[in-house]
Amino acid sequence: MTEFTLAPLDIVMVAIYVVFIIAIGFYFARRTKSETDYFLAGRSLTWWLIGFSLLASNLSSSSLMGMASEAYSRGIAVYNYEWMAGIILVIFALFFLPFYLKTRIFTMPEFLERRFDERSRYWFSGITILGNIIIDVAAALYAGALVIEIIYPGTPMWLSVSALALLAGLYTVAGGLAAVVYTDAIQAVLLLIGSTLISVIAFTKLGGLEAGMGAWDIVTRDTPPEMLSVIRPIDDPVMPWPGLLTGVFLLGFYFWTNNQFMAQRVLGAKSVDHGRWGAIFAGFLKLPIIFIMVLPGTFARTLYPGLENPDLAFPTMMFDLLPVGVRGLIMVALVAAIMSSVDSTLNSASTLVTMDFVKKLRPNADRKTLLWTGRITTFIFMVFAAAWAPQVVKFPSIWQYLQQVLAYLAPPVVACFVLGVFWWRSNRHGAFWGLVGGHLVALGSFIASELNGAFILQSGPLNAEQMALVAEGTPVLHFLYLPPILFSISALIIIVVSLATEAPKEEQYGELTMSRKFLAAQSKELEGVVWYKNYRILSAILLVATAVFVFMFR
Repeated sequence: MTEFTLAPLDIVMVAIYVVFIIAIGFYFARRTKSETDYFLAGRSLTWWLIGFSLLASNLSSSSLMGMASEAYSRGIAVYNYEWMAGIILVIFALFFLPFYLKTRIFTMPEFLERRFDERSRYWFSGITILGNIIIDVAAALYAGALVIEIIYPGTPMWLSVSALALLAGLYTVAGGLAAVVYTDAIQAVLLLIGSTLISVIAFTKLGGLEAGMGAWDIVTRDTPPEMLSVIRPIDDPVMPWPGLLTGVFLLGFYFWTNNQFMAQRVLGAKSVDHGRWGAIFAGFLKLPIIFIMVLPGTFARTLYPGLENPDLAFPTMMFDLLPVGVRGLIMVALVAAIMSSVDSTLNSASTLVTMDFVKKLRPNADRKTLLWTGRITTFIFMVFAAAWAPQVVKFPSIWQYLQQVLAYLAPPVVACFVLGVFWWRSNRHGAFWGLVGGHLVALGSFIASELNGAFILQSGPLNAEQMALVAEGTPVLHFLYLPPILFSISALIIIVVSLATEAPKEEQYGELTMSRKFLAAQSKELEGVVWYKNYRILSAILLVATAVFVFMFR
């Protein structure tokens, strides 16, 4: 039985790290003079900071524990979300990011106002704020509270969640995006080091379990073949391959290209090139995740069979395999993961409220007012997220919570952005009613599935109760098939309404939609650029590398 205890040296390492991170927040607080400094780090971020920050914000504590949990219980198909990010970030860098930075927007909803009108901006902003708080911050706080409960059994969840929210919110309130990005860069390095240590030690321990057998031979013996493949058959209950091409892609597209939570650090880039390089760099950083965050969950199946809760796979390895001191380093990585997710989401949510609502309603508000509005809003959201976090326990796992909630919120937004950038004829009426109509259908789907039991939204093997319903004739829909359905409905609404109403004026779409003129201008700018600064060549290298990783674990 693994003993979940921290030695004094472990606690000292965590304490030193916490003090260091808070100090960074207050350091940047003294340098924050305007809303641009607070929300976009003065538009001064370089590519490597952007890349590391994107990785750290994405690989929060919920992802760190969630991927190991999924690999332990269902297999490595969870890695599909990671390699797919590389493809999506290439699309983002090539086709969307230039329009975002050209307009010098503060928020993603602001882009919808530039392209369409303020109705779409307000709707998307409200949906994003809701999603960021109940999805990202709540899941991260819950994952952190789970670790605290392991170390100190009997600790009330509300107390753990409140302490973590206060800790992460403190330096975010003070320093804004600059504090978030610099601390994220540190946290990304810690996450990679900590996860690599656990993976290497676990793999080494596997090799010593039985004489004459290699570590990987033991893994393949104890793990069903389908659990070691990322490409699953069409009838797979976890991730059928059509769902990989539709649902995983659409959810990832929203997360990386439309979600303020992730896009904000790219909006703070010092130039379009640095934004593109940073996004592509993040794509490269996602590829090795299979070795350091997914496969450890598979190793845990052999090392610790029969865990009551799959979410305990990562913490169990951490406490059982690592020596004193090193364990403290990994605890620091977990604290880092919690804060990297919470700080990013709190900052993005406060940006949305301040720039999409307060500044619109009070256009004459001075910079000091906007700055303090952002700080106060950050604090309020911190409290709300802490109150919601305990609801995550109602879902089978953290990962399922993250993906299923996103499946309802994301598709209408993706449809609006895609048609807005690639189809000049989409207009303000089509965009607004596509968003509203798509989310109303999503709400109806949620009610039909969760409350009325009209159909079963499947995310894995059906339990006994669900099997009984199937026997009675209740239809089953895999949750990865829901996003393309909602996307298609929203896109159809946008197209029909746009064609039935007036065409947009050229000043609304001329500089904000893809065209041959735009692509030709981009090609001209790349003439004479060395290969390692040419974002198209870097994108091609990333796509080839992604294909190699997928082939290795097909």
